[in-house]
Amino acid sequence: MATYNKFDDFVEQLILKKHDFGSAGDTFRVYLSNELPLVTDTVKTDVAEISGGNGYTAGGEDIQNSVTVAGGTATVACVDVVWTASGGSIGPFRYVPVYNDTQTSPLDALVNWWDYGSALTLNSGESFTVDFVGNKLFDIS
Repeated sequence: MATYNKFDDFVEQLILKKHDFGSAGDTFRVYLSNELPLVTDTVKTDVAEISGGNGYTAGGEDIQNSVTVAGGTATVACVDVVWTASGGSIGPFRYVPVYNDTQTSPLDALVNWWDYGSALTLNSGESFTVDFVGNKLFDIS
């Protein structure tokens, strides 16, 4: 099972109104990396992305975020993302970060990442799903 982690700077950027998770707000993307993220990283270029190709598009995929509020808890929802290797392999990768692709200051601000515990490589025909449990990125209460 993947381990969830958040970047320290995300909390400050959220308070400074740098992120709009609403469905008509900013575009957030998930991508694949084989570089260990640090909680002190702030922008996408701090955590190297794997090369695009064979079914993986550089820049990652839009998670189609939205927000709902119930009982004093805000939930940022999103859709699962699936990559399928075709014509060659994807990877290796171990880390799956999320970043804000809309925000320009800071440019491509990081939000969080999952650590899958060991490097993964998808061979042609194999798929990898970023399964947002309950279609949820996170809750704030």
